[in-house]
Amino acid sequence: MQQEGRLGKIIYHNEENGYTVAILSTAEGSMRIAGSFAEPKQGGDYRVEGRFTVHPKYGEQFSFTSYEELLPEGTEAIFDFLAAGNVRGIGPATARTLVDTFGEDTLKVIEETPEKLLSVSGIGAKTLEKISESFRESREVADTAIGLRELGIEMSEAVRVYKIYGKDALDIVRENPYTLADDIRGINFNRADAIAAKIGFEPDSSLRIESGIRHMLKSWAVSGSTLMPEKLLIEKTAELLDVMMDRVADSVRDMVFAGELEEDRIEDVAVIYLYGYYHAEQRVAHALAGLMKAAPKQVPVSLENALRSAGQSIDAEGDVELSEEQKRAVIECLAGNVTIITGGPGTGKTTIINTLVRIFGFAGMSVALAAPTGRAAKRMEEATGSPAMTIHRLLEFVWSDEEDLLNFGRNEENPLEQDVIIVDEASMIDLMLMDGLLNAIKEGTRVIFTGDADQLPPVGAGNVLRDMIASECIPVIRLKEIFRQAEGSGIVAASHMINSGEYPEQQIGEDFYIIGRMNEIAVTDTIRELIGGRIESSFGFVRSADDIQVLTPTKRGMLGAPSLNNMLQEVINPPEEGRAELKVGMVTFREGDKVMQLRNNYGAEWRTDDYMTEGEGVFNGDMGFIEEIDRADRKMTVRMDDRIVDYSGEMLEELDLAYAVTVHKSQGSEFPVVIIPVLSFPPMLMTRNLLYTAVTRGKRLVLIVGDPARVRMMTDNDHADERFTGLKARLIALDADPFGRY
Repeated sequence: MQQEGRLGKIIYHNEENGYTVAILSTAEGSMRIAGSFAEPKQGGDYRVEGRFTVHPKYGEQFSFTSYEELLPEGTEAIFDFLAAGNVRGIGPATARTLVDTFGEDTLKVIEETPEKLLSVSGIGAKTLEKISESFRESREVADTAIGLRELGIEMSEAVRVYKIYGKDALDIVRENPYTLADDIRGINFNRADAIAAKIGFEPDSSLRIESGIRHMLKSWAVSGSTLMPEKLLIEKTAELLDVMMDRVADSVRDMVFAGELEEDRIEDVAVIYLYGYYHAEQRVAHALAGLMKAAPKQVPVSLENALRSAGQSIDAEGDVELSEEQKRAVIECLAGNVTIITGGPGTGKTTIINTLVRIFGFAGMSVALAAPTGRAAKRMEEATGSPAMTIHRLLEFVWSDEEDLLNFGRNEENPLEQDVIIVDEASMIDLMLMDGLLNAIKEGTRVIFTGDADQLPPVGAGNVLRDMIASECIPVIRLKEIFRQAEGSGIVAASHMINSGEYPEQQIGEDFYIIGRMNEIAVTDTIRELIGGRIESSFGFVRSADDIQVLTPTKRGMLGAPSLNNMLQEVINPPEEGRAELKVGMVTFREGDKVMQLRNNYGAEWRTDDYMTEGEGVFNGDMGFIEEIDRADRKMTVRMDDRIVDYSGEMLEELDLAYAVTVHKSQGSEFPVVIIPVLSFPPMLMTRNLLYTAVTRGKRLVLIVGDPARVRMMTDNDHADERFTGLKARLIALDADPFGRY
């Protein structure tokens, strides 16, 4: 359906994706329209195509998916268009003079013979240049957007394409549509491939094959692998593209020769890397080897004196009240430059960190405490009583919008100044973050990694902590003893049982339960009952979205995070008069909703309540609550602990409801109450370390709702997330021969 008319008031316009709400005056009357404009012009004439929809607050509106800009006809229409400020350098007075001078040919003169404008009083050479450039850009944007849409690129995407490629966008896309997959967020390889087919690219085009290879390597990186065996890469890409493997092999060699890919041998297997991962892995291996081999800075006190002076209690025989494991861990950290301490819940990792902080403080050595996520850093700070921060903040990250690039203020040229760096939740650190961290640590600094190596690996590419441990090149203390204060915890007992392959009982202590339910409806109904008041009445917990967290293995199906979120939102934060809502994609957000940031946004601005502190950066997994929704401006204000973040435009797409989140997204966090649905999920999710990670997120109560037989199946499946990485091999090679090729 088409509507044609003049654009009146522009209610809202997002420059990033073009989303616009405006009034269109047609022959039948005025109507509210919503859709993506490249550059909406008040007073401009448009033909829009779409359908009528009903907005929950504003009623009927015309939602359009495409548009055509029509040059205004008639002197008054031309005057209205120019007087609205749509062309830089022309205001109402100049618009009237131009129309009086050139009449209906005014726009034609501006476009084809702009030098004639010099005859008009008040227009000089500089103003003429401004007018010509503005009018030309305006036509370029419109023509480009229309041309891109003919190739299958939606208007909102066309706006992004034009911002990246400029006036040559259409030519660039026609010449190589696969650049879209590399440069435009929201356009993946499959979309670019469909556009290429529409243009007429052959299935065995070298551009298509090279893009398919990049896509395959990036897909495996998203799944955690920093490399792919060359044979597997060729096979998988040939299968994806339905082309001969020889053609893929030739393209791989060409890309290696051009420096786009890196080829190596890991454990005598030919492997292929994307350039960035190859060099990051090399740098991490060399940095760790260098730290290990440097002479450690001596701690100028004995262990016993340090502990005594640091306030540790000593028994009658003069022994420190640490277990033998803990003593060994402390001694190892005092003796060497790099140490790893790993263990499950209740094994005393926090006690060791506290002890080390006190010892180093007594010795006059400066200490930095850091963790991969804001929540993990906050927990570290609460447990130690010492300041802690995210690794990104420790490294003083800086985001450049112009370069679309993350840089760290702390690096090899400007290293961290502390004598000791203690990093908690190290299992969450991916290769790229570890590269940035080690690049900022100078020789002689002590680095202590603590964490639970049996939890899920990091969300990003790499398996850094496990590779470091498996290399056997770095001292590792494995904590196994459960301490008195944790002995009565059913959660601690269940997690250790699961981790050792033992089946947890249906009730352990007063804080771990398996509630048997055999189908999705029963599981969903039970979770609704638990959230709706059963936990409150049976266990004494206040019904709070901040206290109770549902952790699900999957995003799909009735027990997937999106489906559970819809149900839980209606229970915890139902619609209410006066409670504003905003629909973004398929999600309806409501004031008071619990939400999560879905990806790192280094440039997002935040502030504190008093505006005394401001900064940038919100990160994947950050949680908060919606405090206010401005529907007219499509803006939401979210509180994330002590930070307040305003979301609008494309940033809205970075949020999701967080009453239920995947287990992967919960890493580094703890919650008073955790509810875990367990039924039949895809095999890659039915693993011991996923179940173990979920259970260890609970502090005071863990409820598994589902089939006990599936819980046993997950406990039996100790097949960890298989990732292809080369860090272990590089560390071993450097340990054996520091001058080797690694």
